[in-house]
Amino acid sequence: MKKFSNMKYVPLMLFQLILMALFFVFVRYGGEKHHDIRGFEGTHVMIFVGFGFLMTFLKKYAYSALGFNWFLAAIVIQWAFLCQNFYHMQDMKIYATKETILEADIMAATVLITFGALLGLASDLQLLFIAVVEVAVACANFYLVGDIFKAADVGGSIGIHAFGAYFGLGASWALKPHHKKTTTNPPPSTSPTVDLSGPTYVSDVTAMIGSLFLWIYWPSFNSALTTTNSEYQRAVINTYLSLASATVTTFVMSSLVSHNRGKLDMVHIQNSTLAGGVAVGSVCNMHIMAGGAIAIGIGAGVLSVLGYRYLTPRLTKLGVRDTCGVHNLHGMPGIYSGLLSIAFAAIATKEEYGEDLSAVFGAMGGEEGTGRPAMTQALNQLYATLVTIVISVVAGAVTGLFAKLPCFSPLKDKEHYDDDVNWELPE
Repeated sequence: MKKFSNMKYVPLMLFQLILMALFFVFVRYGGEKHHDIRGFEGTHVMIFVGFGFLMTFLKKYAYSALGFNWFLAAIVIQWAFLCQNFYHMQDMKIYATKETILEADIMAATVLITFGALLGLASDLQLLFIAVVEVAVACANFYLVGDIFKAADVGGSIGIHAFGAYFGLGASWALKPHHKKTTTNPPPSTSPTVDLSGPTYVSDVTAMIGSLFLWIYWPSFNSALTTTNSEYQRAVINTYLSLASATVTTFVMSSLVSHNRGKLDMVHIQNSTLAGGVAVGSVCNMHIMAGGAIAIGIGAGVLSVLGYRYLTPRLTKLGVRDTCGVHNLHGMPGIYSGLLSIAFAAIATKEEYGEDLSAVFGAMGGEEGTGRPAMTQALNQLYATLVTIVISVVAGAVTGLFAKLPCFSPLKDKEHYDDDVNWELPE
């Protein structure tokens, strides 16, 4: 394989050429439609700057964190654009607007969340293969959530965050090494080994850049696909308040449960401060009240910090490695948001929402008596959440099993978390 290692990305170039041909055949400009949609620029910053820098915390993996984040997002946005819009073609054509590009950008977050679970554990070719498969499955699931169940999920906590997290954990489980038992002890190593799976002081600081960018722009992400001005304002306000209360709660909880009691754990500060944005995502455009948004953020902060402190070590012992702890930032808060959406859907009324009812809950709108009842909507929120978890875990595990094939150049244990495998490093 090393003899032809300079050719390893050629199949990806072929895939890029196939995408180009598909765009020529199917995609046309959509005119002025959706030219003024909000949130595109903020979401773009989150995908390429926020996610990238957040994953630079490892000692010797910053090149890969930033480079592969860019690489994956660039290919995924094109592929997701096609996969999402194949479900909504008009006369066998896809009409490109700012909104369709934004939706593809948002779908890229799904793959980058999975990348966070596999950070340093999967080879570049494995990551690219997993990304291509995941986008196809995630877009199908997104169609189920939004068009079949007609579930409210404007911030993508169910279809984006939970899906990406559990797809990544399923793939991680499938990729776990199976060491053969040996009867003889290996000779002792004379060279010192360095554990690359943790941070340095400087790498933790660069990761905080990603956290801050994500925190600042998260209201743009959650509100991007709202359709009315009042719905947009609720989404921004609720997301901002949930993030703020989750941040305060994270600092308090970290001090309470960190290994050195009374001190703050940078893992919590980098990640759990963002959990409020995920937890409020599915309900951010609903009438949850400002106090309710703060309460949701408090719950997200508690849930995420406890997950990092107690649950992640147990998952690792079970063979499910989660480098960035996406289960605690995206997975559990995503399910939490799904459960909240069930509750708020069940109590939604025309009197409270007015004309916004059909904007928030598409299936509940229409003339009096023709829309879906609130309890039916709540059941569909439940179905959407459960189906997303099942599809993501199963699809992630199956994709991970295929990704173990030798043609995808799986990493050896000694190559984990090391930029030297794929990058020319300075002397």
